[in-house]
Amino acid sequence: MKIAVVTDSTAYLTAKEVADYHIHVVPIPFTIDGKDYQEGVDITTEDFYRELKTSKTFPSTSQPPIGEMMALYQKLADEGYDAVISIHLAKSISGFLNNIQLLAEQMKDTIKIVPFDSQITVKLMGQIAIEAAKLVDQGDDVDTIVDKLTKLRATIHDDFVVDDLQNLVRGGRLSNASAFVGSILRIKPLLSFDNPNHAIEAFEKVRSMKKAKLRVEQIFDESLAKTDYPVRAYVFHAAAEEAGQKWLADLQEKHPDIDFELSYFGPVIGVHLGQGALALGWMQDTRKKPL
Repeated sequence: MKIAVVTDSTAYLTAKEVADYHIHVVPIPFTIDGKDYQEGVDITTEDFYRELKTSKTFPSTSQPPIGEMMALYQKLADEGYDAVISIHLAKSISGFLNNIQLLAEQMKDTIKIVPFDSQITVKLMGQIAIEAAKLVDQGDDVDTIVDKLTKLRATIHDDFVVDDLQNLVRGGRLSNASAFVGSILRIKPLLSFDNPNHAIEAFEKVRSMKKAKLRVEQIFDESLAKTDYPVRAYVFHAAAEEAGQKWLADLQEKHPDIDFELSYFGPVIGVHLGQGALALGWMQDTRKKPL
């Protein structure tokens, strides 16, 4: 069986990773000041954050048109693929995967489409897509791949800090906004997907970015103490590369046995987090302990 791997642009894979692992990436559309863009196609992340600073209206995100997705899956079928594992951002923040599930039924006689909810986004999702491609290359069948990806997904943890909650509240992406909105301007909220609903939830209020990062590191250390597999970790930033690099260096010094990678929040996620956000995410390192 010939199997394709599809993901969306919020995986923030490098061009080399996309080429090396033969992953098909669907751009997510967004709008800023009335102008439409496709993430990763017609605007750079740097240009997006520059425009975000001066935008007159709150940017919005949308889903790739169904017709474009149908065309992609048809193209894969025409190229001889029997199945496609389609890995996308969490259902809790986007309805995109629901549309993929509808397409899977509509196109079942053309190609087998297997939607996979990453329950996350950013490079943590990207790593799931890379792992799927590796499993395809080693000859695993669809059911085996989905089972292994489900196990990998269960090892993902993340915590992030935003300068304030304005964008998340305005965009409707914060599930428990009412508990935090009253003190938006006076705190550095800690947020996570790492909860039973896999939704963005604020779980603590911290008075400074320094204290917020220290608290995230404490949570990271507590998680490592309960983990029986090697992990790889990521520091994410929203147009705050210098701060991200510094935090990564500090973490690497404290954890020399863990591989850390610097990644970023692109436009579609940055719309909701705002400039200056930082995050730490981690998951099983399948290079050291395969699934």
